[in-house]
Amino acid sequence: MTLIDIGANLTHESFRPDFDAVLARARAGGVERIVVTGASAAGSRAAHALARAHPDFLDATAGVHPHHAIDYDEATDALLRELLGDDRVKAVGETGLDYHRNYSPVAAQIDAFDRQLAIAVDCGKPLFLHQRDAHGDFLACLDRVRDRVGRAVVHCFTGERAELFDYLDRDCYIGITGWICDERRGTHLRELVPSIPADRLLIETDAPYLLPRDLVPKPSHRRNEPMYLGHVCAAVAAARGESAEAVAELTTRNARTFFGS
Repeated sequence: MTLIDIGANLTHESFRPDFDAVLARARAGGVERIVVTGASAAGSRAAHALARAHPDFLDATAGVHPHHAIDYDEATDALLRELLGDDRVKAVGETGLDYHRNYSPVAAQIDAFDRQLAIAVDCGKPLFLHQRDAHGDFLACLDRVRDRVGRAVVHCFTGERAELFDYLDRDCYIGITGWICDERRGTHLRELVPSIPADRLLIETDAPYLLPRDLVPKPSHRRNEPMYLGHVCAAVAAARGESAEAVAELTTRNARTFFGS
């Protein structure tokens, strides 16, 4: 069984002490590739460096998360365009809108999102999207360019049925994380996951965040790692009434198609 983690924040400082061991554990867990998420100017540069250093195992995205939208400027735009010229950088993002905490003002978030959507139009690479508590504005921005960009994934989907079908109606892929393993907040995902078409389903860890709550035993540090992608795969498979092997095969095929690899 082979797996592809479409989103892991491996530039996070928590991975510095044992980075090589993290990669080794992921390989041992059946992960054949990891896409390292770029979520800021510095983070995108670091994700690119990791992908260049580990071309047999890591790819990267380049983008600015809405939390960092206030820092988006001309230099950031130029940097993202430069990084996306490298074949190792597979998608534009993580980009989108997040009104849950509004670490950046709404106007700054929309501006940064629109500018990154323009980059996707220009470079022709897929979109790696984030949305939380901003569904209406998110769709309004996306709809302005949807006919001019290709593949798009709404990563770490945790929304409700109406949101899911809005994304599917726009031919988006859907990324599912260990949120589905959370008995407090993720039970609705178990009901929705069967509605995701087989050719639009992707899986991810979003490490070091979203450690599956039903892991036994839980790691003492409570840090999520790509090695747990198989656990996410099994939870998705159980919700869909399919085997873990079947879900691993289809999500790996979908990831290769999505990222063009």
